[in-house]
Amino acid sequence: MKTDIQIAQEAKMQPIMEVVKGLDIMEDEVELYGKYKAKISLDAWARLKNKPDGKLILVTAINPTAAGEGKSTTTVGLGMALNKLNKKAVIALREPSLGPCFGIKGGAAGGGYAQIVPMEDINLHFTGDFHAITTTHNLLAAMLDNSMQQGNPLNIDPRQVVLRRVLDMNDRALRKTVIGLGGRTEGVPRESGFDITVASEIMACLCLAEDLTDLKARFSRIVVAYTYDGKPVTAKDLEAQGAMTLLMKDAIKPNLVQTLENTPAFVHGGPFANIAHGCNSVMATKMGLKLADYLVTEAGFGADLGAEKFYDLKCRFAGLKPAVTVIVATVRALKLNGGQAKNDLGTENMAALAQGLPNLEKHIENVAKFGVPAVVAINRFPTDTEAELDFIRKRCEELGAEVALSEVWADGSAGGIELAEKVIKSIETRPSNFKVLYEAELPIQDKINKIATEVYGANGVIFTKEAEKTIEKYTELGYGNLPICMAKTQYSLSDDPALLGRPTNFDITVREIRLSAGAGFLVAITGAIMTMPGLPKRPAACNMDIDENGKITGLF
Repeated sequence: MKTDIQIAQEAKMQPIMEVVKGLDIMEDEVELYGKYKAKISLDAWARLKNKPDGKLILVTAINPTAAGEGKSTTTVGLGMALNKLNKKAVIALREPSLGPCFGIKGGAAGGGYAQIVPMEDINLHFTGDFHAITTTHNLLAAMLDNSMQQGNPLNIDPRQVVLRRVLDMNDRALRKTVIGLGGRTEGVPRESGFDITVASEIMACLCLAEDLTDLKARFSRIVVAYTYDGKPVTAKDLEAQGAMTLLMKDAIKPNLVQTLENTPAFVHGGPFANIAHGCNSVMATKMGLKLADYLVTEAGFGADLGAEKFYDLKCRFAGLKPAVTVIVATVRALKLNGGQAKNDLGTENMAALAQGLPNLEKHIENVAKFGVPAVVAINRFPTDTEAELDFIRKRCEELGAEVALSEVWADGSAGGIELAEKVIKSIETRPSNFKVLYEAELPIQDKINKIATEVYGANGVIFTKEAEKTIEKYTELGYGNLPICMAKTQYSLSDDPALLGRPTNFDITVREIRLSAGAGFLVAITGAIMTMPGLPKRPAACNMDIDENGKITGLF
C-alpha cells in the first residue's frame, strides 16, 4: 500500500476555480492562494446567509486507540460517496497543527484514498491562519506585559496573570518559563510559559465567531489577568481588541480545497479538543450548509468529548441542528476496550470484541440523548476478520442502530457507498429532534454533574477545594451561566485512561475550572491536561525530507 503522501502526490487535482464552479460562489468572492487553495470572501456569506440550509452530518467515534479510528478519513470518504450518489455534498474539517505533524500524531487530512489535497500544504503552513492566531495571541500578551511595565494603570497583579504565550510547535522546554529578567527596563519579572497555538482562546473565538464584529466582541471579553483586589482584566481593558481583530481579517475567511475526487472541502480552524470544543469554524460549517444538500463535518476525540461539545457548545452558540450522527467504530478499538493488548489488536479475539462492545453501545445511547439519529460506520482495517465484522453488525442491529461497513481508506468513494446510503436513509426516515443536554442557566456544579452522570455514566462528581473556590469566584463575577467544556482523557468514558470499555461505579474528579470568557464557556479540568505537548524520542520530523525539485517525502 502506498503512503498517504504518495497517494496525495498522484492526485489529479482540479484548479480550485473549477471546484468553485460547482458551488454558488461568485468569482470575485474567491481569494486565491496559489492554484489549488482559496479563501472565500465574507461577501459570500453576506449574500448566502438567507438561503435554506442543507442537512448537517456529524462524524464522531467510540473511545479510540492512540492511533485514532479514522474520523477524518470517514468524513472525507462519506462526502465523496454522497457526491458519487449524485448528492451535492461539501466537507468541513479542522486545520492540522504543525506540532503534532512533526511529533507523532500526524496530520488531519484523512488517509489512504479518502484525503483532502493538496495534502502537503494543508499539513504545513496552509494559508497562514495559525500564524495569524499565534501573532494575535502574542500581541495581546505583549500589551499585557507592557501595561504592567508602563506604570501598571490597571492595577494588575503579576501573580494572577492567566494569559500565557503560544507557539504552533511541540516544545516541552517552554511549558514553564520566567520572563522579564534583566533589570527594570526589561519588563516585570514573573513566571509564565507557552501553550501550543491550538490551545489559544483566540483559536476558540475564531471557530465560534459569526463574523468580524462577533470576533471583536469575543476578543474584548477575554480575561487575561486579575487585579490586586480580584477583579478581571480583559483585552478590552488593554484596548487590544481592535488591533487583534485586524490581524485576523484574512484568517476569519474559510479556506476551500478539495478531496482526491474533487469534492469541495472547507478546512478552517482547529481548536484543542480538550480545553476547547475541537470543531472546525462556525463560519465554514454555516457556509457549507448554504452551498450543499449535505454538509459532513467531524468533532475531535470520541463522542463523549467531541460529540457532546459539538452539541452543547457549537450547536448551542450557532443555532445548528444535526440531522444525523455517524459513530466511527473499529474492530481494533473495540478489542482494546475489551481488554486485548494493544500490540495484539490484529489478532482475532471474539471474547475481547464482545467485552468491548458496550463502549459502542454507550455512545449510541448518548447520541440518542440529544435527539439525533445515529449510524454506526465500521471503519475496516486489513486485519479485521469477517467473523468480527459480522459480530458488530448483528449487535448494532439488535440495538436498532443503522450500521454500515466503510472501506473508504482503501477504495475512496466506492468504499463508502453503503455508509452514504444508510446516512441518506436515516435522514429521510428518522427525523432529528435535536436538543442540548442542559440549560446554561443551571449552577456550574449541576451542569458538570449532568454531563458526568448522563454522558460518561459516572456516579457523580468530586470537586477539589480549589475547583469549589473557583466556581464560587466565577459565579460571583457573573460567569456562572456559561456552558461547560469538559477536559478529560479521550481514551475512557471516565477520567481514568485505564478504565476502558463501559466502566461503572466511578466518580469524575474536577480539579480545576478555567474561564474562556471570549469563547463563552468554562473549562472543567479532570486529570492531567497538557496544553504544550512534547516531541517523542524520535519525532516524525526525523523521517521528513525534500529534494532539489521540491518533492516532499516522509510526511505520513
